[in-house]
Amino acid sequence: MRVIAGELGGRRLEAPRGLKTRPTSDRVRESLFMALEPLRDLRVVDLFAGSGALGIEALSRGASRADFVEPDREARRSLAANLTALGITERARVWPLTLPAGLERLAEPLGNADLVLLDPPYGAEPARATLVRLGEAGRLKAGCRVVLEHHARNEPDERIGSLARVRRRQYGETALTTFVVVDASAGDRGISEDQS
Repeated sequence: MRVIAGELGGRRLEAPRGLKTRPTSDRVRESLFMALEPLRDLRVVDLFAGSGALGIEALSRGASRADFVEPDREARRSLAANLTALGITERARVWPLTLPAGLERLAEPLGNADLVLLDPPYGAEPARATLVRLGEAGRLKAGCRVVLEHHARNEPDERIGSLARVRRRQYGETALTTFVVVDASAGDRGISEDQS
């Protein structure tokens, strides 16, 4: 597994051993970040981070900071090794938190985030509960994008609190659904959904 593009493009990433994590394929990762660019100076939160591949890709493409949330010790070991090997520890923070309960300790990074990435194990109930908590009023700032990677059969709702679905792409059995945080007082004006 490698960083795909940006200042760290081509650098190798260590992946944790075992089956507790499910790395995002290079094709899906490339498609995801092409749709999200530009990322320069954005603050990113990588939930269910695993090896950190998504957050590291964002940093490589110009994000200013990434907070990584991962409860598994082996995955955190790989994540820390990747951050050190790539020389980006000063732009990152690792949180050993279980979700969704750990969101309460992430008020500062989530409140300042421009982009939140969720790549949970398929079928993991914490992912749905985490999305619901992220959609609570005031947890994320208006305009923040939230991207969920999920099995194509497990569709999230179109609206989850302050999160409004704006994009969906499918790659085989994997789907990427993008939400944007909308100002509740503004209703749904300006929200357009792209499912092609």
